Amino acid sequence: MNAKKPSNKHIYKVIFLNQGQVYEVFAKSVTQGSLFGFVEIEQLLFGERTQVVVDPSEERLKTEFAGVNRFFVPMHAVVRIDEVEKQGPARITQPSEKDGNLTAFPTPIYTPGGDQSKS
Repeated sequence: MNAKKPSNKHIYKVIFLNQGQVYEVFAKSVTQGSLFGFVEIEQLLFGERTQVVVDPSEERLKTEFAGVNRFFVPMHAVVRIDEVEKQGPARITQPSEKDGNLTAFPTPIYTPGGDQSKS
């Protein structure tokens, strides 16, 4: 019987919407975060600079997130989070026809201090 050993080297692929575009990034840490309603993403992973072929969208992401230790994505903008075995290319794409109506939910999920008894 092959029991899978637990690994402390998790890699997460996070797909989220940002200003009408679909961002796909890889990170070592994804948590609920300390800000309510946000997903916290830390330790971004990018491809090696020694590769011959350079992906322009990955280079754009490297530039956009240069110097960022962690960032927060609104929970309603997250499309998907996968734990993967290996890292792929980070990219920015436009939503396609096959994605359907892929848009961020525009209203807040929770509004603090609302009086629920006045319905």
